[in-house]
Amino acid sequence: MPEPVIKGGFASPETIAHIAAQKFVMASPLYRQEQEWKQNGILLSRQTMSNWLIKASNDWLEPIYEEMKRRLCKHDVLHGDETVLQVLKEPGKTAQSKSYMWLYRTSGEAKHQIILYEYQPDRRHIRPKIFLKDFSGYLHADGYDGYHKLPENIIVVGCLAHLRRKFFDAMKTLPKERQSDSNAAKGVAYCDKLFHFEKQFASLSSNNRFEERERLSRPVIEEFYNWIEHVNALPNTLLGKATYYAQSQRKYLERYLLDGRLEISNNRAERSIKPFVIGRKNWLFANTPNGARASAIYYSLIVTARENGLNPFEYLTWIFTNAPNLGKPGYASAIEDFLPGSAKIPHKVFIPKPKGTEAEKYAWEED
Repeated sequence: MPEPVIKGGFASPETIAHIAAQKFVMASPLYRQEQEWKQNGILLSRQTMSNWLIKASNDWLEPIYEEMKRRLCKHDVLHGDETVLQVLKEPGKTAQSKSYMWLYRTSGEAKHQIILYEYQPDRRHIRPKIFLKDFSGYLHADGYDGYHKLPENIIVVGCLAHLRRKFFDAMKTLPKERQSDSNAAKGVAYCDKLFHFEKQFASLSSNNRFEERERLSRPVIEEFYNWIEHVNALPNTLLGKATYYAQSQRKYLERYLLDGRLEISNNRAERSIKPFVIGRKNWLFANTPNGARASAIYYSLIVTARENGLNPFEYLTWIFTNAPNLGKPGYASAIEDFLPGSAKIPHKVFIPKPKGTEAEKYAWEED
């Protein structure tokens, strides 16, 4: 008989993978899944499902997560972000207190993408410092001051999308007839020009991209900061806040020019944290720190799997089916075979590519 996912338990690999995919891919809370099981004549409590998820995560997914973290820190360029999370039973804190889910991921230059979530009870700067203790290189981040307190071997790169958003918000507060000639619109135009260059540079090698940025982007940035010195805006207005952000963050915002592998924004991390934000709108909170940590691991493997072309349900099923039969020592020595970028992953785990082109599809519909 094959080894079960949970010793002494009756949960199949497919069942736990299905519950995880429903919660962390489809954002369906366990109480909704409990009702769905009940409608099909199966009495399966949310507490039982939670216990299964946590136990399976501790036994079989956490070793993969740790190996992914080790490999993540070997890269030269990373992205980071964080968002709030409520944990009801956090020791020493009230149920209404804020906890945080941090995110770290590889950049576009990586062959196999890795996206890792980490639960922490607060937003202190020591959190990324501890997580990235084995990392040395560039870290894309927003303007949060905690990232700027990282060791000198981590070079923080700012996000021009945040800068553009501040000017855009300032422009939208003005009457329509005044928007196009406003200083806020000029700030947006400078940012748009830099982003337009990046689209042109997208297909270039990192060395050629660096050269083109020096030729085209750097003069625009210099012109932008010369212009901003003469912008008179009240400090408490949105335009005043936008200009202050631009000036105070200048050394970080310009750093994407240092290396052709770097990106103009941190949008890559913001897109990756979105699945968690969508899920949070549905399940609202985590009950315990153990549940929050398990959620971080599931989101890490599922979002990484999707970015590498894997079907999360099939991927988790494959892990829960094969890992227990290797035993703990055998599994530890073969852990790299279970990583989302492994060549050992069977073909059925990958998401099938749609057949035919969009043009063929619409032509068929017209016929």
